[in-house]
Amino acid sequence: MLVDEFLSYLQYERNYSLLTVDAYRRDLLQFILYLQETDENITFPEDVDADLVRRWIFSLMEKGGKDGKGFKATSVNRKLSSLKSFFKYLMKQKRISADPMRLVTGPKAKKPLPYFVKDKDMEMLLDSHEGDGEKDFISMRDNLIVEMLYDTGMRRAELINLRDADVDFERMQIKVTGKRNKQRLIPFAERLKDLMWQYIQVRNQEIGASEYFFICPNGEQISSYIVYKVVKGRLSEVPTLAKRSPHVLRHSFATSMLNNGAELNAVKDLLGHSSLASTSVYTHTSFEELKKVYHAHPRAKKEGGYYGN
Repeated sequence: MLVDEFLSYLQYERNYSLLTVDAYRRDLLQFILYLQETDENITFPEDVDADLVRRWIFSLMEKGGKDGKGFKATSVNRKLSSLKSFFKYLMKQKRISADPMRLVTGPKAKKPLPYFVKDKDMEMLLDSHEGDGEKDFISMRDNLIVEMLYDTGMRRAELINLRDADVDFERMQIKVTGKRNKQRLIPFAERLKDLMWQYIQVRNQEIGASEYFFICPNGEQISSYIVYKVVKGRLSEVPTLAKRSPHVLRHSFATSMLNNGAELNAVKDLLGHSSLASTSVYTHTSFEELKKVYHAHPRAKKEGGYYGN
C-alpha cells in the first residue's frame, strides 16, 4: 500500500520518530476513511482532487472532533500537512501526474491575544517591591530585572546580553541587540535611571566591575533560566494572570504604551519589530480593553446598545 511505503520512507530515510510517523498514519487513514464514507467508488489516491480535500476540511471543522464540535484550525492544518507531504512523496516517486494539494489552503488559525498585566496591577506589583533594593544585591538585581523588562519592552535575550557600555546615562538611552543582530535605542525615564545607577554601585562594590550588566554573585553573566524564574515568581503575585513569563512584561509594555496614546509606529520601533504586522496584535488587545470600558457604561448594558447583548 502506498501509505505504508510513505511511512517507511519517513521512518527509515527521513529518520522521523515513531510518534511522528504514527501521527502521519492516523491523519492519512482518517482521510481515506472519509473518502470511503463519501463514495466507495473513489480510488485513492488517483481520484483525489482539490474539491474532495476541501470538503474533508469542512467536515473536520464542522464535526470532526470527538466531542462533535469540530477540530480547531491548528489541528486541521496539521492533518493537511500530512496529506501534502504524502502527495509530494507520490509526485517525487512519479506515482501521480498532478498534485491535488497545490490548490488547497488550510483554514487560518485564530491568533490568541497576548497575555499582559494591567497598568494598575503592574504599578501595585512594582511599588510593593520598591524597598527590595535596600536588602541585598540579589534583591536589587531581581527588582531591576522586572522593572527594566516592563519599562523598556526588551526581550529576555536582549536583557541577558546587555553590557555596561550599552547604557548611556547621559542621554538616558539603552542600546540593545535584537534578532538578526539588529540594534536599536530605547529611552528610559528618571526612575529607571536611579535604579540602574544604584544597582551598578552595589554590584561593583560587592561583586566587582563586569562586562555584562546583569550578573550572578560569582561574577558570571546571568542565565536565561534565572530571568525566567525571577519574572515568574514576581508575576505569580498577580492571581488573575494565566501566563507568567518575561514575554508577558514585553506584552504589558506594548499594550500600556498603546492604551495611553502612543503611535503604533513608535511602539514598533521600541519593540524592534521588522514590520507593523507583528506590532498590530497589540491593537487588538487595546480594542478589547476599550470594549470592556464601554460595557461599563449603563447604556451599554441595555439591549439595543451599540454592542447589543
